[in-house]
Amino acid sequence: MAKILLLSDTHSDIDDIVLKRASEVDQVWHAGDIGAISVTDALKQSAPLKAVYGNIDQATIRAEFPKELIFDCEGIRVYMTHIAGYPGRYNATTRKALEQHQPNLVICGHSHILKVMRDPKYGHLHMNPGAIGRHGFHKARTMLRFKIEQGQIKDLEVLEYKR
Repeated sequence: MAKILLLSDTHSDIDDIVLKRASEVDQVWHAGDIGAISVTDALKQSAPLKAVYGNIDQATIRAEFPKELIFDCEGIRVYMTHIAGYPGRYNATTRKALEQHQPNLVICGHSHILKVMRDPKYGHLHMNPGAIGRHGFHKARTMLRFKIEQGQIKDLEVLEYKR
């Protein structure tokens, strides 16, 4: 079993709330728009980190993290990128990755809008954790926490905080 904290769009903002939640899980996944390498450095002190860069991320972050990740976790194939679109409205890069890798879980960020939904065409679960940073139009800061065990995603929670 793996406990996961999924976040996105920190935009250089890391605080005690995020770090406390990161210390409570087995892995932290960051879906891009990190903003400053100090964010991922701090997260790595709490738990192992998987991350992709986003459209605001500069060369230092792009040198350390890829644009997209495909990996397996406890029997779940995961595809993570910052800008993917949504079920029925994926961009061309994402559609190609979905067809090639057939993930069970697709993760993105970028929109600052928390969404968790099943994709009827490809059959995977789609997650966007919203934005946990303070920069942007979102009214609440959000992250997702869940468990993956024997090929199943369980105990999904929305963690929501005031801006």
